[in-house]
Amino acid sequence: MASEPSGQFLPLIQLAITPVILLSGVGALMLTLTNRLGRVVDRTRGLAGQVRQLLGQAGGPATDVTGDRAHLEGQLEILWYRARLLRLSVTFAGLSMLLACLLVLAIFVQAVLQREFGLELVVIFVAGILALISALLAFLRDIWVSLRALHMEVNKAQQRPDDAP
Repeated sequence: MASEPSGQFLPLIQLAITPVILLSGVGALMLTLTNRLGRVVDRTRGLAGQVRQLLGQAGGPATDVTGDRAHLEGQLEILWYRARLLRLSVTFAGLSMLLACLLVLAIFVQAVLQREFGLELVVIFVAGILALISALLAFLRDIWVSLRALHMEVNKAQQRPDDAP
């Protein structure tokens, strides 16, 4: 008879595993997003230092300080935009993880109280998936913006005008 209660909770545990798998996948996405955000922050600090150096050289030898400064400031603007996209993506991914945790909790509360939370569970699940979709859309936008910035950098290095791909 002791095996009967554990058999009773087995379907509940199996049901709760699905949101936990979602948590694992979104956790890997969060790791990627925070690494990208760290790289954006580091690159921004480096470019800001270069802009400060150019401002100090403005009275020095005749160089294209204005053109270099405009290019660096354009890159800084792109990095700021990317940082905002990544912040948005991290926020939505975190919200998705929070909703997955809430879903697991609701599944167990439903079992303990022996009350049906059918609609509530569906709403929490759909909200979590929509948050994940939003995180992925912001992430994809960041990738496109970063490639545009890379294209501008390559054109600058090759002394070609910016021509969008």
